[in-house]
Amino acid sequence: MEKVLSIVLGGGKGTRLYPLTKDRAKPAVPFGGKYRLVDIPISNCINANFKQIYILTQFNSASLHNHISNTYIFDVFTHGFVEVLAAEQTFENTSWYEGTADAVRKNFSHFHDQEPTHYLILAGDQLYRTDFSDMLNQHIESGAEITVAATPVSRNQATGLGIMKADKNRRAVSFIEKPTPEANIEEMKVPQSILYAQGMQADSSKEYLASMGIYIFNADTMEKVLDNNYTDFGKEIIPIAISERHVNTYVFNGFWEDIGTIKAFYETNLNLASLTPAFNFYDEQMPIYTHRRHLPATKVNFCTISQSLTGEGSIITNASIVNSVVGVRTLIESGASLDGVYCMGANYYETHEKKLENQAKGVPNIGIGRGTIVKRAIIDKNARIGDGCRIGIDHIDRQDGDYGNYWIVDGIIIIPKNGIIPQGTII
Repeated sequence: MEKVLSIVLGGGKGTRLYPLTKDRAKPAVPFGGKYRLVDIPISNCINANFKQIYILTQFNSASLHNHISNTYIFDVFTHGFVEVLAAEQTFENTSWYEGTADAVRKNFSHFHDQEPTHYLILAGDQLYRTDFSDMLNQHIESGAEITVAATPVSRNQATGLGIMKADKNRRAVSFIEKPTPEANIEEMKVPQSILYAQGMQADSSKEYLASMGIYIFNADTMEKVLDNNYTDFGKEIIPIAISERHVNTYVFNGFWEDIGTIKAFYETNLNLASLTPAFNFYDEQMPIYTHRRHLPATKVNFCTISQSLTGEGSIITNASIVNSVVGVRTLIESGASLDGVYCMGANYYETHEKKLENQAKGVPNIGIGRGTIVKRAIIDKNARIGDGCRIGIDHIDRQDGDYGNYWIVDGIIIIPKNGIIPQGTII
């Protein structure tokens, strides 16, 4: 029987998601009101019955460790596990991970103990739902050594992605990494019959195949292609393998989004609250799992809420919330207004005594204060926003940068984890 070992690449410093990654690894960034980014690839693996999973990371891994250990607990009959492998020094290796391929190479000693027949390589910053067991079956039937998951994209989208050309049997024959807008890549076009399965409506604007950064390797092939000093799968290992080995493409036509930047992260989260979100969290057959917090239901008092999501355990009083995502344990006081806001919530509730102590010091309580108005912003965990603040609603030219107790990235205001915004502040 095939034995698949799933490896989630947690990324490096997560600079594109900074300051959300200031105090946590990229896979541990809160998402969708109650999840973490890492829940997406792990859930897809579990739904495919691939339950031996490693997460590779090396920066700020404490939060990720806590989430994994509190969430993914298998019984003794499952023979499954989800474990974080942070970069470590050994007698053979004393350096940090230098890239995605290097991270896998340096952990072979751990992987060999599981005796896998195949490796499933995944990214930790993407949103999608797919059946990896179907991808594995197609990989085996094709006789390929490597299968690359790919999705149809337009010429405009191709600029930021790795583009592959496939023949009539879906075998990859060439690869271009992030072609510039002016580059002529007409020869990379793929026939519609390959891009879209029978019965699926074709999209004539999407004529190229983009790598999703999801790969299946035969175990022996993985050993061979990493027997070198190359450090990155997308830039080096896969392009070389296409020219030398049997590499197949697995065409995926569902929703897929790389959420590795602040703008993409913000827009993808708010889209979840729209009337017809691009990604469906309400799929009972292939659920997305996360930590069970055993929180009470959210309490809503005299509020106007539309096109928004609210996580459990929140208390919202006399507020107006539009096109927003409100995370777990969020406290929103009377008269507050949120428009286009992702509020991640809090890790704990403050006691009444602690609130009185904070008030004596002039420190706002965790949550959003009375009469505060927030627009186009990300509010990280445990943030304290005082009464009467105006955030993002005044029409001024906002330059990206670090402003001390808040950041602006891609024009989006970010209140950092444990951030404090005094009452009456205007941003």
